[in-house]
Amino acid sequence: MSNTSTPPISGNTVAELIASGVQALTASGVAFGHGTATAEDEAAWLVLWKLGLPLDSELTPGAPESVENQPVSLDIQAQIATLFEERIRSRKPAAYLTNEAWLVGVPFYIDERSIVPRSFIAELLADGSIDGWLSDKTVQVLDLCTGNGSLACLAAMAYPEVRVTGADISTDALAVARINVDKHGLQDRVTLLESNGMSQVPGPWDLVLCNPPYVNSDSMGKLPAEYQAEPELALAGGADGMDFIRQLLQDLPARLNKDAVVVLEIGNEKPYFEAAFPDLPVFWLDTSSGDEQVLLITEEALRHWSEGNTAAL
Repeated sequence: MSNTSTPPISGNTVAELIASGVQALTASGVAFGHGTATAEDEAAWLVLWKLGLPLDSELTPGAPESVENQPVSLDIQAQIATLFEERIRSRKPAAYLTNEAWLVGVPFYIDERSIVPRSFIAELLADGSIDGWLSDKTVQVLDLCTGNGSLACLAAMAYPEVRVTGADISTDALAVARINVDKHGLQDRVTLLESNGMSQVPGPWDLVLCNPPYVNSDSMGKLPAEYQAEPELALAGGADGMDFIRQLLQDLPARLNKDAVVVLEIGNEKPYFEAAFPDLPVFWLDTSSGDEQVLLITEEALRHWSEGNTAAL
């Protein structure tokens, strides 16, 4: 946290309030990464959200549709100041204060019962990056560690012909997921189940999406307060971050249909993944954060790897 005193939030227009918010967020040393990457983006989000304006409102000076000079009443100015003060004081992610998170342009409800959704798998669903691995036989889709259900919903939106199951060990997270499934009218397409790993979701599955707890213990101890405000269960992956993934890869071969694929997110843990599974053939997928965050494993590769490991015992 910065030692610099946080300047007060003030301003009579949208642009002035955003600029003031940027100064306050920067001076306070808050951490980003829950839907925004910079103080500028987060300040704009909080101001526009409190004003009830679209988050993609034009803010470019002089642009015909720009809302930068829109006046803001004293009452709303005070509410915006309070919102920024709460963000800085609590160190909670802004999404927990607004109860709203966006993935690939789709809004989702969120609260502290579930991790703030930010999976790069969302990009792959939206841009069709994994479509070439699928076929007309891809029907049963599992979103394991579904959290607030965002990936389950996005999979149902991307592939209208599939049936999606969202599974999580946390009943609190599943309650949030239920809100999002209902919000997007997907009750007939998305089923939600409580499951510790694969224990209650035997399949067989054609596509498995999984953004599991993968943060290694050393990194867990260094996480900014914003990340510590999230459920630890959704983040902590043990000493090398691979505890959940080890069990998952052991369980999956018997739960997959022929030609199935698994899309797995591992964040910044590629070195640990490769150390834990040196003989497992995978395909690294390109995302906006590079090609070391998300990988794809085919059913055939996973089966052969599993058989080899069993034979070696």
